[in-house]
Amino acid sequence: MRILLTNDDGYQAHGIRALYDALSEVADVTVVAPDREQSAVSLAITLTDPLRAWSIDHTGMKGYCVNGTPGDCVKLGMSELLDFKPDFIFSGINQGSNVGLNCNYSGTVAGAVEGSMNGVPSIAISLLSYRSRDFSGATYAARKVLEKLQTDNLLPPFHVLSVNVPAVPKEELKGLRIAPVSQVMYREVVERRLDTRENEYYWLGGAWHQIAPTVGGDHEVTVDGFVAVTPLKVDWTAHEVVANLRKAGWDEEWTGKDKA
Repeated sequence: MRILLTNDDGYQAHGIRALYDALSEVADVTVVAPDREQSAVSLAITLTDPLRAWSIDHTGMKGYCVNGTPGDCVKLGMSELLDFKPDFIFSGINQGSNVGLNCNYSGTVAGAVEGSMNGVPSIAISLLSYRSRDFSGATYAARKVLEKLQTDNLLPPFHVLSVNVPAVPKEELKGLRIAPVSQVMYREVVERRLDTRENEYYWLGGAWHQIAPTVGGDHEVTVDGFVAVTPLKVDWTAHEVVANLRKAGWDEEWTGKDKA
């Protein structure tokens, strides 16, 4: 079994090293990860600058770092750097939550999405802490999810799994829960500041806000001590809204007279 491993915190992050070590016990793992932090870049790819890749074998991990986004890393890895198609792509372990609607911003989730668009089952792993260095729960959850995918291949094409793990030791995790995205998001508050020369600059801060009640969502189950496993669709089409708009008569045929 061969795995491509990426992240958005950069190849030197503690989380990717922990996941590399854990997955290497059961698979041949190759890293293709950003050369620096790329948090919250979502699905961005690099079009106006050249991409470069450097070997990171000196770190004890096999693979490359790339001067680009997680999406760039997966694209470059799949098209140029690897001489094989991986069986799975993992992205993480991210330091910080990717629950709720803010998963749309996540570079970690984007790395998995790019993998899915290249036809590979892909999983994003996030630890709900920016500071914790205890990745035992997150690596345990990653291995469990991998085992389940190998046994029950229920992940359709163009879907990914976003796995969010409470920041507690492995022994304190209560289990796995399949959970939808909670209707919560991180609402930014812009702080205006002055530098030492009294030039203005701005810093984003904020807090979590509940948009609508969600029963059993990814935020709620992680608060209760469970690992949240959330299937996400790469196809963003709201099919129920398509049907409603068609029933309401939005489909029209336009003639030259109508557009005059």
